[in-house]
Amino acid sequence: MSGFKSRLSCSVLLGSALFVSATCAAQDKPTVTSLPDIVVSATRTAQTVDETLAPISIITRKDIERLQARSVQDALRGLPGMSIANNGGPGKATSLLLRGAESDHVLVLIDGVKVGSATLGSFSFQDIPVEQIDRIEVVRGPRASLYGSEAIGGVIQIFTRKGDGAIKPFARVSAGTDNTFESSAGLGGSIGRAWFNASGTSSTTRGINACSGSLVGGCFVIEPDRDGYRNRSVSLRVGYHISDTAEVQAHALTTSGFNESDGGAFFGNQSDVRQAVLGGKLTFSPLQPWQVTVRGGRSRDESDSFKDGVFVSEFLTRRDSFTLQNDVEFGDAHLLIGGFDYQRDGISSSTVFPVRSRWNKAGFVQYLGSYGAHDLELAYRHDRNQQFGAANTGSAIWGWALHESVRAVASYGTAFKAPTFNELFFPNFGDPTLDPERSRTAELALKGAMKETRWSLSVFRSEVRNLIGFDPLTFLAVNVGRATIRGIEMELTKRILGFDVAASLTLLEPKDQSPGANFNKVLPRRARRIARLDVDRQIGAFAFGTTIHTEGDRFDDPANTRRLGGFTVIDLRAQYQLDKAWSLQARVENALDKRYSTVAFFNQPDRGAYMTLRYQP
Repeated sequence: MSGFKSRLSCSVLLGSALFVSATCAAQDKPTVTSLPDIVVSATRTAQTVDETLAPISIITRKDIERLQARSVQDALRGLPGMSIANNGGPGKATSLLLRGAESDHVLVLIDGVKVGSATLGSFSFQDIPVEQIDRIEVVRGPRASLYGSEAIGGVIQIFTRKGDGAIKPFARVSAGTDNTFESSAGLGGSIGRAWFNASGTSSTTRGINACSGSLVGGCFVIEPDRDGYRNRSVSLRVGYHISDTAEVQAHALTTSGFNESDGGAFFGNQSDVRQAVLGGKLTFSPLQPWQVTVRGGRSRDESDSFKDGVFVSEFLTRRDSFTLQNDVEFGDAHLLIGGFDYQRDGISSSTVFPVRSRWNKAGFVQYLGSYGAHDLELAYRHDRNQQFGAANTGSAIWGWALHESVRAVASYGTAFKAPTFNELFFPNFGDPTLDPERSRTAELALKGAMKETRWSLSVFRSEVRNLIGFDPLTFLAVNVGRATIRGIEMELTKRILGFDVAASLTLLEPKDQSPGANFNKVLPRRARRIARLDVDRQIGAFAFGTTIHTEGDRFDDPANTRRLGGFTVIDLRAQYQLDKAWSLQARVENALDKRYSTVAFFNQPDRGAYMTLRYQP
């Protein structure tokens, strides 16, 4: 794929934030001297950051450790276009609203396997331990022409840890506020043509009082107690290089947890939760310019709810998927990608659904070409769904190298979101005649890189039609919604006087355009102003840092009668490298003890402090 190297890097790495005191007498040791190419999958094929035209953010394993992130949402918070709504602290329901789209308008993959609940339509980010993760890629904007349903706001792909080099163990123990204890350990590396990584994690916290609600608002119950959470996980990823042009991989990740919450008799206040992903992939080249990828997998999402130990409900969803993809190069400047996707969703629950499974079949084709200073990406996909019939989506992206260090990008794409099982079949609510939600998005961007500076500026507009809402007269789900979302995203990373600085700013205007009383209101739970600043400095064995994350106000309801104030949260970190393998870390979250909420009535943690001992040879 060397023919697709572009003239500049067009993505900004989310730097970690470390700030050193002037009293350190050791010599400066730059944390980042250059920003290396990183393989991404914005086009369903391996590219470097230099090659991709898509707006993308990458969180690497090194970033996770340096930032001392304690959860997936912690690692993603404040990224361009990313607004997070959390229902009461660690382990509680967490929604990611990317570029103002709904939480179920974001496609989530783990090691290439589609995950999420077929009943709710969203993914439980809070249940995936961040210590199992090697890399997270966030691709913003519509990608339905490549991945199908849900990719309206973007795609988030999580890659679990992968072994490489000599076989080495790694371990981590952490303790902190709210009786929080976390541990993880694993072993990874390679033997000849084979590689592997196996690891396990454990975490428990007493938590906080999740909800300060009432009998008529929030969680509709008054339970002023701490709501704890515990999680256990095991991950295995293995691979074998059959030859220089063929490799087989397999991966498995399973997590189980127990979550306490505040809830009434219908929802319960306790739940056993389980997430599992199992998959395999084979890649080989029958001919020099032709690569074939065969992938299959299953994901499971399960939740059993209880009220004070008494069973309330059970929901289990399964997603089986299969992909056959062909990548064919024509010279050094043209690549044609085509293939077939199959997906089958199934549910099992204590609630009686009249339909418990459905399939989706799709064919897709994509062209990537380079014409001197110009790069072009074209994609088309046809989905055939057992429930609602056909959906066609497409996209076009054009990149123009204005200068050796500046690129302009223009794009247009359509996307759709299939109705969930709840929206279609939930008793006394679902409507099996619902149509998919559909969107179209246009974007203009400028991106540049020079020496130790990278920057980008994007302007976009999305229109979403057939949004599924609730009809108060019939008490049924209906296609009545329409929304427009305008936004500006800015990013900058730069090395200044030995400091690594990363900054981002998002300005959103997400408006409800549905006929009725809420016309032109702000879509609920979207922060319209999001900014993040990371500052990083390392001197010798010491590293110190800060992250400043700020969000503007938001409304919790469609009528915009319940306003949630904006907030600024400051996190502080420090690290001391004891020797080559051992490091001691300390983190203070919400250092100014800011009180705020991202969902009405649901609380966020106060100031917290954590110590971590990490072994990483």
